Amino acid sequence: MEDDKALLKWIDIPPVWLALFATAAWLIGRADLWSLSFGGAWSDFAAGLLIGGGLLLMLLAVVEMRKWRTTVIPHREASHLVQSGIFSRSRNPIYLGDVLVLAGLVLRFDAPEALALVPVFFWWIERHFILAEEDRLRRKYRAEFARYCEKTRRWL
Repeated sequence: MEDDKALLKWIDIPPVWLALFATAAWLIGRADLWSLSFGGAWSDFAAGLLIGGGLLLMLLAVVEMRKWRTTVIPHREASHLVQSGIFSRSRNPIYLGDVLVLAGLVLRFDAPEALALVPVFFWWIERHFILAEEDRLRRKYRAEFARYCEKTRRWL
C-alpha cells in the first residue's frame, strides 16, 4: 500500500498532467467536431512563441532552483524559499510555463474546441499543486513567505 502511494506521487506531477491535457487537446483537434480552425501561419507562429516561452520559463526556474539546491518536485519539502531570478517576477514560473505550453499546443494542433482545456488546466494546477505548495512554504517560512507573496504575484 505504501509503495502504491509513493508510485502515485511520482506519477502525480505536473508534466504528467500536462501530457494528459495535451493528449486531450490533440484528440479534440483530430475529432474536428465543428470544423473550426485557427488558420494560417499566424497560429503556428503564436504556437511557437507560447511553447518556446513556456519552455524558457521552466528552464529558467529549474536553473534557479538548482542554484539554490532545492527540489523541483512538487510533493517534496523545499530547502530554500527561492525569490531570485525568474522567481522575482512570478511565484510559479514552471506552472505558468506549463499553461503557456498547453495553449501553444492547442494552437499547434489547430484545435479551437480544445481552448477550453487551458483554463481547466490552469484551475487544476492551482488547486492540485500550488495551494498545497504555498501552504507548506507558509508554514516553513512564515514571515519571509508573507513578504514574498506581497511583492511577487502568484502568476504574473
